[in-house]
Parts: sequence; structure tokens; C-alpha cells
Amino acid sequence: MQVQIESGIEIPVHRMVIRAEYPYERMAIGDSFLVESNRKTILIMVCKRNSVAGKTLGMKFIAKRVDGGVRVWRVT
Repeated sequence: MQVQIESGIEIPVHRMVIRAEYPYERMAIGDSFLVESNRKTILIMVCKRNSVAGKTLGMKFIAKRVDGGVRVWRVT
């Protein structure tokens, strides 16, 4: 197989499905919110955001797959 080198091809812009700001800073312990999605990778994406928010805010969040998407709870 021969692979050709090409010039002048623009890199496509990748847009994440999740761009909404989640209400982490307004949550009390026990509060939750739903991220609606049917993507298989949504749980991984939400957990990464939970981790960053938790470290930044000094809180802990947990996410579980539920009907319709992923639900996030503040646990500490």
C-alpha cells in the first residue's frame, strides 16, 4: 500500500457534544443533575469533568449511568 503526502488540507474542528456548564459550584451535598445523552462515552466524559471540578472546588462528585444519560451527585 502506498500512502501519499498531501499539503493544504485543513484540520477539522472537533466539537465536543458537551459544552454546557454544569452547576457544580451551586450544588449542596445530595443535589444532582442529569446530563442527557445516548453516547456510549458520555460517562467517561462526565467523570473527567467531575474530577476537574472536584479538585478546583474542593468537592466530590459521583456519576452513574441512568435512563436517558448520566446523573451526577455531589457527595462531599
